[in-house]
Amino acid sequence: MPWFLHNAARGLRLYSTVIPQVVLRPYQESCLAACLDALKSGSSRIGVSLPTGSGKTTVFLSLLSRILPPAKNPSARRSLIVVNSVELARQAAAQAEKLFPTWSIEIEQGAKYHASGLADITVATYQTLLRPQRLAKFDPHTLKAVIIDEAHHAAAPSYRRILSHFDAAIRSPDSTFDPPALPHSIPILGFSATFSRHDGLALGSVFERIVYHRDFLEMIKEQWLCNVRFTSVQANIDLSEVTVNARTGDFNPTSLAHVINTDTVNRLVVQTWLDKAGTRKSTLVFCVNLAHVRELTNAFRDAGMDARYVYSGTPVAERKILVESFRAGQFPILVNCAVLTEGTDIPNIDCVLVARPTRSRNIFAQMIGRGMRLSPSTGKEDCQIIDFVDSTNRVPGVISTPTLFGLDPSELIDGDTTQSLEQRALKLLGDDGGKPKRSDSKSVIPDPKSVTYVDYDNPFALVDDAGGAPHVRKLSSNAWVGCGDDVYILECMGKGYIRIEPVKADEGKAHFTPANLSMVTAFTLKLSPYQRSRQILTAPTLVEAIRGADTYAVSKIVKGSLVMGLLRSAHWRREPATESQKKWIEKRRTGRRSTSTSEKLHTQGRDASGKINTLTKGEAANIITRLKHGAQARYKRKIKEELKKAENLAKEMRRRVREEVQVGPLSILE
Repeated sequence: MPWFLHNAARGLRLYSTVIPQVVLRPYQESCLAACLDALKSGSSRIGVSLPTGSGKTTVFLSLLSRILPPAKNPSARRSLIVVNSVELARQAAAQAEKLFPTWSIEIEQGAKYHASGLADITVATYQTLLRPQRLAKFDPHTLKAVIIDEAHHAAAPSYRRILSHFDAAIRSPDSTFDPPALPHSIPILGFSATFSRHDGLALGSVFERIVYHRDFLEMIKEQWLCNVRFTSVQANIDLSEVTVNARTGDFNPTSLAHVINTDTVNRLVVQTWLDKAGTRKSTLVFCVNLAHVRELTNAFRDAGMDARYVYSGTPVAERKILVESFRAGQFPILVNCAVLTEGTDIPNIDCVLVARPTRSRNIFAQMIGRGMRLSPSTGKEDCQIIDFVDSTNRVPGVISTPTLFGLDPSELIDGDTTQSLEQRALKLLGDDGGKPKRSDSKSVIPDPKSVTYVDYDNPFALVDDAGGAPHVRKLSSNAWVGCGDDVYILECMGKGYIRIEPVKADEGKAHFTPANLSMVTAFTLKLSPYQRSRQILTAPTLVEAIRGADTYAVSKIVKGSLVMGLLRSAHWRREPATESQKKWIEKRRTGRRSTSTSEKLHTQGRDASGKINTLTKGEAANIITRLKHGAQARYKRKIKEELKKAENLAKEMRRRVREEVQVGPLSILE
């Protein structure tokens, strides 16, 4: 009779408390101690973060052997292990029988495996437990613990729908659900290699705290995982137009595939493998989607390599045979998309090829973690990790080998070990010994060496005589006014104005708009005071445009003594503002609609409120000019853009914070 089938009589026997001689590693013993201490202190929903290859299954099975039935309910001797795939169910059940042969062990999964609910240990897939009649087999009164493998999934509504039956503190997504009254608190124990989520669902809705955490880099240094060699390849790919999923923060697979799944990139992937890993025995390749899986598999085959692939649609029996053949070393390259990212135990993998960029540190760690298990029986000495980074248009947030170590993504990495990469990262540490000076953000663009542009976009800011563009002072003695977006205006003493604006990246143009009527007459007749504009010059730089426009002003527009009135130092500019100027400005100021916190911060200490009565004619003239030529609209648009950038930055920071795992309480906020 198969090990996972037992009659009811065996299932009803008393739970064995005999602990066989399982030799645990020191960190595994430390993990068990942390869990038991937390349970003893009153915490019942706890999480453990251990990297791939660290023996999570051995740890949680050993933990179950040390958890005694509660004093209030000594008949609660059974345990339930919840997993997310039939492969994980088989692995956990097989390991349990190997370590604890006296236990009764059953599987609850799909149509093939039906448990009695009476075994010492039942391993069940969450998909099966979502069926009420299957979940009903597991009476909370008889359970002493529930284990959740790959526990980063536990915050999902599907998991909470199950777990709420075993702990009233876990809220079911079903509003009509009535939590059961339990005679004792059932420990809910979560284990994961990536104990965080990138989609914002709060793990704190299930677990109270993380009680133990080990990073895979620590495990490598202590030689509990195999040695790793890293190679990053700069590929001719541009991720700037790839859409990002608003919920997960990672790239949209379909959009990403348009950039990654090309003949050029696929040939580069194959050639890189031939150059850097051609002698490796077992290479696992991660792709973007099914089309990418097929195309890249064909590219390997065209190069003469025996490459095969597996995806979510591969029949279970065929997938099992394929994975077992790969585990046995019968072919060198297995290509997949998503199905082997987690819960895959293939120790002989000695090369992982990441052919799908990601913005999730969790997913990247899961992918490369597939190759970090020790496997001395197969002659495995280390694992080669190869990933590909974009080189044409750097996109912030993309996770790659360099970013794991705090290096810039453009760093050349070829065959480096964890030790050598850490040493390189240490050289980049800031003066405070904190984070590296460089990160995975875009390269820093140096300031222009000729003119440093400083714009005061708020048209009511009383800075630089309200001129808005102090850098123009270095270029001209005339009273040029900056109106935002590199638009500059020179009022020509009632005879019109000159406007300079950019045309393209390396060229600007200047227009002169002559006055047609006086302002008063134009207002009375409801006509424009200006004639049609005419272009007077083009120039490759702002310096040349300003100088050319100044020459045109004094030679073609303003002549004689009026020329002095164009100067910033003109006497009239220092006189008190007229009542009409002040009323016009006050009307525009009080008519503003934007009162956002962000704009208030921008204007704090510089707003003209309460200072209008102290304006000079020059300051008032500059403010009026800026308002007439669209500075206020540009300012509002810039504020809106800055708010959007700030929101996106905050969202990105929250996403990154969620991927940082630390021992301690978990937030219940989503």
